[in-house]
Amino acid sequence: MKANNLTCSDQVDPSVHMFFMVAHSLVFLVGLFLNGFTLKVYFCQAQQLAYRSMTVYLKNLAVADFLISLCLPMRIANYASSSISIRQIYCNFGASAFYLNMYASILFMGFIAANRYLKIIHPAGTHVLQTVQAARNIAIATWGFLLAIMSTYIILSLVSQDVLPSVPKAVSCDVLHSKQLNSYYKTIHACTAAIFLFVLVSLVSFYYNISRRLSQAQQRQLASSSSKKLARSRRNMLVLVIVFCICFVPYHLIRLPYMFMRSRCSWNHVFLYMKELTVTMSILNVCLDPLIYFIFCKAFRTQLNLRRALSATRVATHGDDAERRSSKTLSVL
Repeated sequence: MKANNLTCSDQVDPSVHMFFMVAHSLVFLVGLFLNGFTLKVYFCQAQQLAYRSMTVYLKNLAVADFLISLCLPMRIANYASSSISIRQIYCNFGASAFYLNMYASILFMGFIAANRYLKIIHPAGTHVLQTVQAARNIAIATWGFLLAIMSTYIILSLVSQDVLPSVPKAVSCDVLHSKQLNSYYKTIHACTAAIFLFVLVSLVSFYYNISRRLSQAQQRQLASSSSKKLARSRRNMLVLVIVFCICFVPYHLIRLPYMFMRSRCSWNHVFLYMKELTVTMSILNVCLDPLIYFIFCKAFRTQLNLRRALSATRVATHGDDAERRSSKTLSVL
């Protein structure tokens, strides 16, 4: 390992680490609560939900977001600790699991958008990709593909990782990469960048086509119910595109120059901090995705409404009981 890389990495402002620790902690608490509640609705009350292909993708997105939340304590520990063991555990396992679930979220957001678009083209659900079995197969293949990439990275890391006498203060794992692992790391970057671009282009294309269909329907003065459905679908797709762009576009915009400029000391810290900041923006996904569950899943909204109705019923029942007890007391007096 080159000494100048270590020197560049060692010059880190501790206050920046503190900012990222606080930000990650807040997202961890909020994301764990929101996605834990979502998983409870999807799995503990699954018999009450209409099981469709959309539900399969939403469940898997909720699982990926929940697992991202569980990975955040390891990132926080990596910011806080100067232990070589903690840095190696995070770089070998924590970072791998974190990015695996990030790209699982990206892919499942793409599947949700494609499913909604197919629903517009084939409203009767006749397309083979709209079946529950197809959605399950796609979900299994997605997790299998990402797990294969992560497992290969972990094995290469454990076998070829360089041993350092002291841990650099920078949170990046690049300084621990051997020559072989660095080559595979670049391959992963190229693959994940292609995944991101494909999903981004698909989302924009779906939104554009839905908007065009809505304009055509309005010009032809079709039934108002059809126009309303298209308008609602366009609004839902716009929310998905906005959440995707806020969370994932900044990270992927900064990652490419970071890969090429990180070796220069004059640029190292600028791109390192920008990368960490955009990663923090990407984990906001775990807090914003519950909005997607709400607008894309009618059964999920129904469950929330049922919970509210039950709570209101309990309150009313307790109030009636209190009034009866009060009346009985007055009659006795």
